[in-house]
Amino acid sequence: MRPSERAADQTREVTLETGVNRYAEGSCLVSFGHTKVLVTATVEESVPGWMRNKGAGWVTAEYGMLPRATHTRGRREAAQGKQSGRTQEIQRLIGRSLRAVVDMKALGERQISLDCDVIQADGGTRTAAITGAWVALRIAVNYLIEEGVLKTDPILGQVAAVSCGVFKDTPVLDLDYEEDSSAEADSNFVLTDTGDIVEVQATGEKRGFTRAEFDQLFALAEKGIGELFVKQREAVSAAK
Repeated sequence: MRPSERAADQTREVTLETGVNRYAEGSCLVSFGHTKVLVTATVEESVPGWMRNKGAGWVTAEYGMLPRATHTRGRREAAQGKQSGRTQEIQRLIGRSLRAVVDMKALGERQISLDCDVIQADGGTRTAAITGAWVALRIAVNYLIEEGVLKTDPILGQVAAVSCGVFKDTPVLDLDYEEDSSAEADSNFVLTDTGDIVEVQATGEKRGFTRAEFDQLFALAEKGIGELFVKQREAVSAAK
């Protein structure tokens, strides 16, 4: 039995609330159970120096946790003068995931930055951030199209992510912190709506895991992400 009493193939309650920031071109407050991440999309009419004069744009992400996102207060990384390795790894993952479904040429020489701020953490913050970031990105691009800035839609499809793990010898979907902290193995899957794999992160924590267990985790991820794609589309439609 899972601590949350969910079925093995059941996600936490997922909500994607849009229009939560009046200034950003796109915004989404994503909740996976008690995990909450605020994502804002900012459009800039410029690109990084190494991208200039190439006729293409860029999509990037930043990630951070607010001081009381967890049970105890953590220091802001800005106060420490540098980002942790974990933070850098997660924001690179978010950026890679979004770029996998964007035509940079069609975006033109402009950058869209996705700021992902964890308000409350209970496991799966990176997967929640990716899922919510696509919604914020989609809304920002819709704005550019409506304003006549873009003639061609640069977004090629959807991307979302979910965690899976082996908990008490059972493969389960969407781990919360209690499960994640004691799982025998955990993984993060990033998939597109066409079935392409963008990234898989899988680690044996207390033991190795078998190919059969991995196949079960992958099947759970496909089911969960399929449900997230539906919620993403609903959120974008509600934002119109």
